[in-house]
Amino acid sequence: MKNSVSLIGVPSDIGASDRGASMGPEALRVAGLAETLKKQGITVNDTGNVSGPDNPELPPVGGYRHLQENIIWASNIQDAIFSELKNGHLPIMMGGDHAMSIGSIAAVARYCSEKAKPICMIWIDAHADYNTNETSPSGNIHGMPVAVATGVGPADLLSVGHAVPMIAPENVYQIAIRSVDKNEKQLVIDSGISVYDMRRIDEIGIRQAMQDILHDVAEKGAHLHVSFDVDSLDPSIAPGVATTIPGGLTYREAQLCMEMIHDSGLMGSLDIAEINPALDTNNSTAKIAVDLTASLFGRQIFPIHSLYQGE
Repeated sequence: MKNSVSLIGVPSDIGASDRGASMGPEALRVAGLAETLKKQGITVNDTGNVSGPDNPELPPVGGYRHLQENIIWASNIQDAIFSELKNGHLPIMMGGDHAMSIGSIAAVARYCSEKAKPICMIWIDAHADYNTNETSPSGNIHGMPVAVATGVGPADLLSVGHAVPMIAPENVYQIAIRSVDKNEKQLVIDSGISVYDMRRIDEIGIRQAMQDILHDVAEKGAHLHVSFDVDSLDPSIAPGVATTIPGGLTYREAQLCMEMIHDSGLMGSLDIAEINPALDTNNSTAKIAVDLTASLFGRQIFPIHSLYQGE
């Protein structure tokens, strides 16, 4: 993991029905993301915000809501994140709704292609986000980014990436899934992505799930992109999201997930998505996102090897 990060704000809720995620980047800034990482000895450059079309709040056309606007946002995000990767920085995309990850994945995949390095992605989310225009009840593109990244979606949106698919389905690992649309389920099953839904986590525990995933990523020698949707957390600790789904990750499960990713040394890029301050209480959801990001970048209660040398 690099010791220099770039914060890239993406103030858009154009991929969602509920307004408010566009305020997510500023919520993370107010919650002290940059200051927290600096205290850990990390060099932080806040690059400001990517720009794109305003949310026109129009109904879906052909099963997609705001398709052309989402394409523009994804293209602009890709340019911004690719530039930071080329300059040797670890990019942190501060969303914004999760449709914005189409742009970040496109950037990371393009960068990895130029470096001849595989790309893997951990998608931490309550939702599989594998809808198409035929399966989505809403037409919202924030329910489609994993499908798009793995080559399923409208041609104009797929063309944002350097290649189709941007990432091989077998290199996608989903954590904390617990809400999948009826007709989306078969697409997920057929896709070849690895899904650790909440039942599986209940059965094997978050430690085993993360060990399995991180071992696989290490074996592939891949760049690891982490895409963290705060609705993966239980609403009792993260109320500021548009789609609260009970039964999510507990605080300690989420912390262990982040700590293990850090310990692996594999992460090369990060998304933080779907914080909605309009639905939050005292910016608590942004604060917990900052807390978890600190763990992703190495904050520990004790240096692990000083206590657990015998394991």
